[in-house]
Amino acid sequence: MSGQNYTNKLANEKSPYLLQHANNPVDWYPWCDEAFSKAREEDKPIFLSIGYSTCHWCHVMERESFEDEEISELLNKDFISIKVDREERPDIDHIYMEVCQALTGRGGWPLTIVMTADKKPFYAGTYFPKTTVGKQLGLTQLLPTITKQWKSNKDKILDSATEIYDVLNKYREEQESVRGKLSLDVVENLFKNLRGAFDNLYGGFGTAPKFPSPHNLLFLLHYGYINNNQDAVFMVERTLEQMYKGGIYDHIGYGFSRYSVDRKWLVPHFEKMLYDNALLTLAYIEAYQLKNDPLYKQVVEETLEYVSRVMTDKEGGFYTAEDADSEGEEGKFYTFTKNEIKELLDKEDATFIIEYYNISEEGNFERTNILNLIHKDYLDLDDKERERLNKIKERLFNYRDKRVHPHKDDKILTSWNAMMITAYARAGRVLNNDAYINKAKQGVQFISDHLIDENGRIQARYRDGEAKFKGYIDDYAYLNWALIELFLGTSDQTYIHQALKLTDDMIELFWDDEKDGFYYYGNDSEYLLMRNKEIYDGAIPSGNSIATMNFIKLSEITDEIKYEKYARKLFDAFAYKVKQSPSSHSYMLNTYLHASHPKTKVVIVGKHDDPKLKEIKRKISHHYLPLGTVLILYKDLVSADDPIFGDYLVENKDIACYICQDYSCDEPIYDYDEICKEIDNL
Repeated sequence: MSGQNYTNKLANEKSPYLLQHANNPVDWYPWCDEAFSKAREEDKPIFLSIGYSTCHWCHVMERESFEDEEISELLNKDFISIKVDREERPDIDHIYMEVCQALTGRGGWPLTIVMTADKKPFYAGTYFPKTTVGKQLGLTQLLPTITKQWKSNKDKILDSATEIYDVLNKYREEQESVRGKLSLDVVENLFKNLRGAFDNLYGGFGTAPKFPSPHNLLFLLHYGYINNNQDAVFMVERTLEQMYKGGIYDHIGYGFSRYSVDRKWLVPHFEKMLYDNALLTLAYIEAYQLKNDPLYKQVVEETLEYVSRVMTDKEGGFYTAEDADSEGEEGKFYTFTKNEIKELLDKEDATFIIEYYNISEEGNFERTNILNLIHKDYLDLDDKERERLNKIKERLFNYRDKRVHPHKDDKILTSWNAMMITAYARAGRVLNNDAYINKAKQGVQFISDHLIDENGRIQARYRDGEAKFKGYIDDYAYLNWALIELFLGTSDQTYIHQALKLTDDMIELFWDDEKDGFYYYGNDSEYLLMRNKEIYDGAIPSGNSIATMNFIKLSEITDEIKYEKYARKLFDAFAYKVKQSPSSHSYMLNTYLHASHPKTKVVIVGKHDDPKLKEIKRKISHHYLPLGTVLILYKDLVSADDPIFGDYLVENKDIACYICQDYSCDEPIYDYDEICKEIDNL
C-alpha cells in the first residue's frame, strides 16, 4: 500500500469490527438500503464480508487483501462491498452461514458471500488469501472471474442465485413442517455419542481442535445425577480439571480462551469470549455443588474476578471479547520465555515456578511458554506453597500487565450480558456471595437503562451511547433466564414479574402461530432473505433451547401449566431435527430430560432478617438439585393477595416450608429442626 489515507462509510459506525475496516481502501458500506440501491443502479454484484473484531483470520484477510490497493481496486470497480459484524447482526450471519455450509460443506469466519442486489447468494466461502495458494483460490483470481461471468453470463448467475434460494427455502419449510415426538431414547443416544467421542486421558470430546462446549457438560451432569451414572459425571470431572490444567485457562490473569488447537488443551486460540466464560462458570459451579471440589470453586471465583477486572463497564455492563492478537502476533501478550522468568524472579522462586508451570528453554509455543499444569498428576499445595505461588503469580501478572494488551471489543450485547448475569446470580446463590448477586443486579440495571427502548423493545447492542438493532430471540431468551436466576438468588419478585412480561413479549414478537417455535428475528424487524428458526446448540445454546428451559422453570415457579404447554410445543416442533443429530442439540435434550422426570419444588417462607431462614438458605444452597426449584419468600415482601405466591403465606408462623412434587404440595412444616432434616434428605 502507499501512504494514502482512506476513509469509507464504516467510519460512522459504532461496531469495533466495522471501525477496524473504516480506513481500508475498499469502499465498504455497512448493511443498509443505500448499498443495495447502488448495486441495482450500477448493475453490480455485492461482495459481503462477515466477521467480528477478535477474529484472527479476519485480521489476516484484512491485512492481506482489504488493506491492499490491488484488491480494493478490483472490489471498488466491479462490486458493492458490505461489511457486517456478526455479533451485531447474527440474523444476517445465520442465514448466509447456512448458505455457505450448504454450498461448500463448511463454514467459519471471515464469511465471504457474493450475491445479487436482492440479497440472493451465488458464491460462498470463508477466508480467501490475496493470491492462490495451492488449492486455496485467491481474490486476485476469484474476483475477475466473477466479474467476467457477471458481465457475460449474468442471466445464468441470476438463475443460479434464484435456484439456490429456492432450494434452501424449500428445505427450511420442509424441515419446519415435520413434527414429531422426543423420547428418552434420543437422550440415551446423545449420552452414547458423547461417551464415544470422549477423550479419557485429557477430557473433552474428539481430538483437535477442542472446544469447551459447556452445555454438553451441563447435560452430562444432569444425566449422571438423574440416572446415577458415574461415567457421565467422570466425563465432566476429567474435562473440567484438564481444561483448568491446560493453557486454555489463563493461569496468571484468569478466564478461558475460545478453544484449544490440540488434544491436551495446551495451545489455545487466545481470544477470550464473554459467553464462554459465562457458560463455563455455570458448568464449574454446578460441578462444585455436586462434588464439593474446591478446585471448581476456585475456577469460578477466578473467572468472575477476570470478568470483573477486565470485561466490565463502569456502569455494570459486560464487554464482548478480548482478541487473540497483540502487536500483530497471536498469544504474544500471554506467553513467557524462560529467561524472562529468571530475570524477573530470584533464583529460588524462578526454579519453583519453572517447575510448577512446566517452563522450558525451547518453549511450547513459538519458542515461548504457555503456562500450564498438564504435567501434574495432582494439584494440591500446602498453605505455605499456595501463599508463595500467589505472590509469584502477582509479580508475573504485574509484569505482563505492562505489555501491549490485546484489543478489547467493548460493545455490550444483551444476550451475552444476560449469560454473564446468570453466571453471577447462580454463583452468588450457591456460594452465598452478595457481591456476585450485586454484579448480576447491576447487569440487569444496565440493560434496563441502556438496551430497552421507550416502547419496551429490547435492543441487541449498546456501544458509545448508542443502542441499536432490534433484539433477537437469543436476547429475549437469555435475559429471561437471567431474570429467573436473579429471582431465585434474591427472592425479589420484581425479577420474576419482569420475566413473565418478557415471556409475553417474546411470544408476541417471535412465535410461529402456524408451526410453533420461535423465529430468530422479530415480526417488527427488517425482513431478510428468509425468516429462519435457530435450534442448533453450537458455541452457545440456541434461543429456542433456552426459551424451552425457561418455560419449564416458569411453570415450576408459578404453577402455571400454560408455560409447560409451550415447552411441549417446542419439543414437538423440533423433534425431527433433534433426533437427526442429538449431539447438535444437547441443551434442548437437557431440557427434555428435565421435563421428563418428577420435579421437586421447595418453598420456604420467613422473615428477611430471621437468622434461621438465613441458615436454611445457606444449607440448601449446597444441595445439588438439577430437578429441583427452591423458592425463598420473604413474608415482609409478599402480599397475601399475590396471585403467584400469596397462598404460601402463613401469618402466625415465623417460618414455613412446603415440599412439592409435580404441582402438589405436602402440608407445610413449621419446625426449624424438622425443616433442616427435610433439606438434608433432598
